[in-house]
Amino acid sequence: MKGKVIAIANQKGGCAKTTTAVNLAAALTRYGKKVAIIDADPQGSCTASLGYVQPDDLKVTLANIMTDIVNEEGIDLGEGILHHKEGMDLIPANIELAGLEVALINVMSRELILKAYVEEIRYYYDYILIDCMPSLGMLTINALVAADSVIIPVQTSYLPVKGLEQLLSTISKVRRQLNKHLKVEGILLTMVDMRTVYTRDMIVKVHEIYGQDPKVGTFAGYIPRSVRAEETCSEGVSIFKYRPDCKIARAYLGVAKEVLDHDAEEETRGED
Repeated sequence: MKGKVIAIANQKGGCAKTTTAVNLAAALTRYGKKVAIIDADPQGSCTASLGYVQPDDLKVTLANIMTDIVNEEGIDLGEGILHHKEGMDLIPANIELAGLEVALINVMSRELILKAYVEEIRYYYDYILIDCMPSLGMLTINALVAADSVIIPVQTSYLPVKGLEQLLSTISKVRRQLNKHLKVEGILLTMVDMRTVYTRDMIVKVHEIYGQDPKVGTFAGYIPRSVRAEETCSEGVSIFKYRPDCKIARAYLGVAKEVLDHDAEEETRGED
């Protein structure tokens, strides 16, 4: 049975995409799932956050794998996959991915390159999370084409919420033209400070606009603002290894449970 592929995307930077990729992956492993993360950002933030602090020194990364696919060369499915001590696998990225994105402009079926790789490895995992770069460029389009669904982390302030319209429009275009099965897993509110009236008002607004939309939806849970989440990046581990008893850890376990429950419902509905 093939695993589920979830892109974690938002063209806005600083909205906890990488934090979500790392900690959601770690949470899913704690529910007994086999998980891989694909770092699809040339900055290599996800790669560095999992302890590989010099991603440019890695011999095989996503850029090498996608280049082999473009050149129609055979790929070793195990090559380049890093095994993290917390149980999840990582397909790393570095700055070479930026050069590949430019080169993809002249490639036939350029939107399908990452999908070709994902389709080969998805049978080995229950979940594959793709950490997208903060743009709506060709690499992000590749991720959306390869994915079954999208999680959209959004910071609770006006401009990030406003930027949702552009991202949702791009997702709709990908669904119509390239990946008719693509769904929005939900909007995940991040860096939430419930002490402020402004934040509480923004949460209500997001749920009112998108929560009842059958094509979008919102997660019931949210990710609170905490310095602990930022500290984990320098430690090369998830929040569960760093501070398993903190509110961020509980929040990501809740998000993972929502994903698992939703998938169980979908499977039951399919059987009916």
